[in-house]
Amino acid sequence: MLLDSIRTQLDSLSKSERKVAIAVLQEPNLAVAGNITALAKSAQVSEPTVVRFCRTIGYEGWHEFKLKLAQSLALALPGADETLAPGDLATDLVNKICSRSINTLLDLRNNLHPEPIQRALDILARANKIEFYGQGASGIIAADAQHKFFRSGVPTVAYSDPHIHSIAASLLDKGDAVVAFSQRGGSAALLGSVRLARKAEADVIVIAPSGTPLAELATVLVPIDLTFNTDPYSPISSRLAHLVVIDILAVGLALKRGPEVRKKMLDAQKALQKMDMPFDTFL
Repeated sequence: MLLDSIRTQLDSLSKSERKVAIAVLQEPNLAVAGNITALAKSAQVSEPTVVRFCRTIGYEGWHEFKLKLAQSLALALPGADETLAPGDLATDLVNKICSRSINTLLDLRNNLHPEPIQRALDILARANKIEFYGQGASGIIAADAQHKFFRSGVPTVAYSDPHIHSIAASLLDKGDAVVAFSQRGGSAALLGSVRLARKAEADVIVIAPSGTPLAELATVLVPIDLTFNTDPYSPISSRLAHLVVIDILAVGLALKRGPEVRKKMLDAQKALQKMDMPFDTFL
């Protein structure tokens, strides 16, 4: 995911920083094996430029970036061919889809910084109400988020219709929070609703690729940086990463709100069990 994150931020880098990014993308293993001098020479830039590049993409400096890059490369399943083909047998599908999902979650764990998660939790904990916005596949993710978050006792709602979430956004107040989901970060309708939410002084948590128009509007950005290509099945990994981030935030909010919330959630579970209804608690 670190290499994917670099790819998504290429257009936002300066000309010299882009040279460093390209050098890393072309030979990531050499970047890990060498030192800052070797990378600067390969990219034909100065060593301070390499440091600026590392800081621009979210790391304190060269050493932290190199460590994260090494972890990202090491965690990928060796020799795993994730390319899907029409002639794949059931065993191929099991191996490839599982490998893709495992690599996605390993990359997410390795590259998801705790700072934006903590900032997002702080916003959610003080929010008067939480609204989840998404469209298409991201609309399904928004519905899943609402299903998990309403158990914490905060008024929540999910909107996937662009007309509805634009109206809802215009009615927000300061102290409300929006969580906007997008796999590409460029939907015009979603951007419009998020702008309305910001105009209403609501906080907006964006879960989307960094360097996108939607990311630029965020109060807090939780980046999900995955490569998109012509493979029609690539959104599978992105959706999985979004759902895991939802779980992290939902559990974090429940814990942050204290033991009384946990008691209410357990009471709800017991009530449903008496009605012979399943309840998939996450605590």
